[in-house]
This record gives sequence, C-alpha cells and structure tokens, in this order.
Amino acid sequence: MKIEENKVVSLTYELRVTDEEGENTLVETADEENPMVFLFGVSGLPEKFEQELEGKSAGESFKFTVASDEGYGDLDESAIVPVPKTVFEVEGKIDEEMVQVGNYIPMSDNEGNHMQGRIVSVEEDHVLMDFNHPLAGMDMHFEGKVIDVREATQEEISHGHVHGAGGHHH
Repeated sequence: MKIEENKVVSLTYELRVTDEEGENTLVETADEENPMVFLFGVSGLPEKFEQELEGKSAGESFKFTVASDEGYGDLDESAIVPVPKTVFEVEGKIDEEMVQVGNYIPMSDNEGNHMQGRIVSVEEDHVLMDFNHPLAGMDMHFEGKVIDVREATQEEISHGHVHGAGGHHH
C-alpha cells in the first residue's frame, strides 16, 4: 500500500536542522517504539514534507530536506515582541522558575489565539518573547523509514486525525 490521501502513515525519522550559522543539530527523533503517526493530506505538516513521502510504501527509507521557505518560513522579526513583566505575575509575584531565557511559555493574544512564545531576554520592566515557530528560519533534514501505511477509518477522515495506537484518543 502506498502513501496517499486518507492513509494513516507511521514512520521513524531523525530530524536535523541547519541554523543561520550553518550548524547541523539533531532536534527530534521518532523510533519504532514511538513512531510518528499521521493522517496523510491533513497532517498540518509542511506540504513539501508530505510531497516527499507520497507514493512510498512500508519498508522504504527516505532522506530529504525541507528548506525553511518550504517549511515554517523565515524568522519574522515582528514576531519578537516585548511583553510587560506584569503579564507573568501570579499573585503579584513573578515566577522566576518559569521566566527564564530559552523557556517556552504558552500564551494567548487579545483574540484568545493560543501560541508558544520563547523567552529571548528578561529586562527590568518587560520580557522579550519570540513567537516564531521553533523551526522557522531553519532547513530541516529528515532521514528515516516508513513503518506502516494503512487505510484511515471514516471516523479518522471525518475528524481529520488518527485514532488508536499512536493517535488521538477521545
């Protein structure tokens, strides 16, 4: 069975990224015990990622690169913003454990949209937050193997995600 629309795909991979300095870093691994499982065609993954896997079958290996402009885009400087320190106060105090450079903090904007922000710096009256996708501005290098390809159930197709082993549980 080949990878195509409405198939549930399980795969193992190593994801390495190349940052602005040209450094290659391993950032994510999916192994046979914890494979990546997704519904092809509605995964929310970069389109180029799915294009590279389309047509492959269980047992096939893959190795490809998704350039930053085909992945999560370039770094958007306007997504790096100062947030008043008062936002981080709990009962009038700043949680020093939480408010540290490099930490990701779940936040929401004025419209209630949820996003992850990474703390860039902690200043006297504000915290500089970066709301870019963690992999924005990076080329992503995937290498791995297709473990399994199966038909998605009607329920999985209508819900837009995988159920059962490796998937979403309601």
